[in-house]
Amino acid sequence: MANTASNGKMMIDPDLPLIDSILAGEQQAYAELIDRHKRYAYTIALKILQHKPEAEEAAQDAFIKAFHSLKNFNRQAKFSTWLYRIVFNTSISYKRKNNRVFQSIENTVVEYNQEGEGLLEKMDKRKYLSLALEKLNEADRTALSLFYLDEFSLDEIAVITNIPANTLKVRIHRARLRLADELKVLLSHEALTL
Repeated sequence: MANTASNGKMMIDPDLPLIDSILAGEQQAYAELIDRHKRYAYTIALKILQHKPEAEEAAQDAFIKAFHSLKNFNRQAKFSTWLYRIVFNTSISYKRKNNRVFQSIENTVVEYNQEGEGLLEKMDKRKYLSLALEKLNEADRTALSLFYLDEFSLDEIAVITNIPANTLKVRIHRARLRLADELKVLLSHEALTL
């Protein structure tokens, strides 16, 4: 029922009491469990699907799958990591099934205001980062997003993606190098067109 932390101390998963309540038939406890994890679940789905309504649907579907599989949850693992793995797999399935092209950041309309120049500079950075990320394969893009943007640990990402932590470390390092190369190409091309 407890996990061992890297310092050797026992940690109790804070979700276990809620899981016990849910398995005992208390429906209200599941709503509380969803509230605890819905933000990260949605974030993972959005990183993969890049479309808000579809990410919401995938996250909800993942919560339903988790509820139906809750009795099979291995208490040696952390519940949140188990749940995020379900969200990851569900989102990948949605992406393969729907495989849509959505509005890119380049087509986003921004209204001018006092901080317009700073906002435009931020949008430029986001635009080029987004364009460079699109050049990476899905696995690299997801690993970078989970590690840098969502600040998951390598161990958590390993469980979510079912890729060993050492392999992820190498993948993230190589993906960062590829991302930097893509940014250089994009920015040098942009400089030539000015």
